[in-house]
Amino acid sequence: MSVRQLIRLLLVDGDGVNRYTLSKALQRIGYLVTEVPSAEAALQRFSDDDFDLVLAEIALPGKSGLQLLREIKLKSPDAVVIMLTENAAIETAIQALRLGAKDYLIKPIAREALDESVAHGIEAARSLRRRRRLLGTIQQSVAALAHEVTAVADAQAPGAPDGIGESARSSPRGNVIDLGPLSLYPGTFEVSFGDASISLTPTEFDLLLYLAAHRGRVIACQELVREVRGYHTDEAEAREVIRPHVSNLRRKVKSLGEFELVRNARALGYRLGDIADSV
Repeated sequence: MSVRQLIRLLLVDGDGVNRYTLSKALQRIGYLVTEVPSAEAALQRFSDDDFDLVLAEIALPGKSGLQLLREIKLKSPDAVVIMLTENAAIETAIQALRLGAKDYLIKPIAREALDESVAHGIEAARSLRRRRRLLGTIQQSVAALAHEVTAVADAQAPGAPDGIGESARSSPRGNVIDLGPLSLYPGTFEVSFGDASISLTPTEFDLLLYLAAHRGRVIACQELVREVRGYHTDEAEAREVIRPHVSNLRRKVKSLGEFELVRNARALGYRLGDIADSV
């Protein structure tokens, strides 16, 4: 069995002829395809099964493909979705990319273009999973080291009868990453300041961590999309993709206090602001 035969695609198209034709083309390439005619059916199958990638027509009966994309991203921010359309419109393409679409294909789609787009989408999904596993491993190592250091310090402190103080015990939200006065919780994608806390999407959380890891320099949007979203694109498209994530991150962090965490360097990209100056 080839690797492609293990890859599951969800194809959403209200036109039976188009759906059949695309499904057969994808099956001939070697993928396992599940077909549905509507966004509602797609959401049900997406919730019930584990798909590697979704291909969705924008013009669907009932909910549109863009509404479907939005709801899929709410359920699974790392889901890879390719949008399909017969009517090309730059505004629609930009909106799809802003909502997190991996690609935007115009029908009729050449087999080579379809194969290339799906292959890139699958690689992006694998890259995101690898990055999640690596981040999880790093977080576990940091948490274990912090636990050992705290346990030793508490054991040496006066009045610690069992040798382990309360601070060495696990936080209910898991390990914590300190970013100035902010506390970041990778397990739940939360950020807290004092008694207040906010919840970020995985993309927003990874964006904040990447900017923090490279503080002191301006990071191009193309680099942010590659490292945070997991795929390559040109700088102009990358700006459209990353801008809504930056906007949402700024708005959420602002609710904790007067923090200007993400600074814009016009026509260049973004950088992490001086957190100390924001307190």
